[in-house]
Amino acid sequence: MTTDDRPPRARLYTFLRGEILAARLAPGSDIDESALSARFGLSRTPLREVLRQLAGEGLVQLRDNRAARVSDMSFATLRDFFVAAPMIYAAVLRLAAANRKAPQLDALRSAQDAFRQALRSGAAVDRALANNRFHEITGEMAGNIYLRPSFQRLLVDHARIGITFFRPQSAEMVRNLDLAAQQHDEIIAAIAAQDEDRAGQLAEAHWTLSRGQIELFVMPGKLDLPLGAAPRPTTA
Repeated sequence: MTTDDRPPRARLYTFLRGEILAARLAPGSDIDESALSARFGLSRTPLREVLRQLAGEGLVQLRDNRAARVSDMSFATLRDFFVAAPMIYAAVLRLAAANRKAPQLDALRSAQDAFRQALRSGAAVDRALANNRFHEITGEMAGNIYLRPSFQRLLVDHARIGITFFRPQSAEMVRNLDLAAQQHDEIIAAIAAQDEDRAGQLAEAHWTLSRGQIELFVMPGKLDLPLGAAPRPTTA
């Protein structure tokens, strides 16, 4: 057994972030600040600082005179997710190819190694979080102050609703996981070569691969919006 010697604030941040991304803390649920304070030995001020950090990343919603809560996933949120995801992923990977730096490429390759290890021996949550980290690094590579907050928020919900992709229940889903790992390798190659067009194409292919399983989890035949298309305006 290993001991986590990090400061309590760092341990709390890691704990809450993992619980939210893995959906062990349900979307929209209140966060028990008193229990967390007792568990991590933190007073209210440093606890709230951690919650503010998580709120800035789109994982938590802060409310005046009320407990913080996990960011919700409403019907409207899911519609927006499926509309925005392919466009944001493509923009991020194109910018990542244009702006990447050598240390970031090293970090991306290390994240891919961790993802492949999670595929071999990790649980679905481990796989989802490793995948999330891979894509977080591409967002850092893109280096766009306007796009990055939107991408971070997108990754939060992609991790939470995409768990089913990393829990294969058929031979086809197992093959899709292998293909996802291969696409990560291709994404790294395109970014390393600064091939923006190829990176954009891979973003579309990578999104399409996971979309089907995500639909099975969150859209039981109730959304009729074409994925990747903007909603049509209503008329009076």
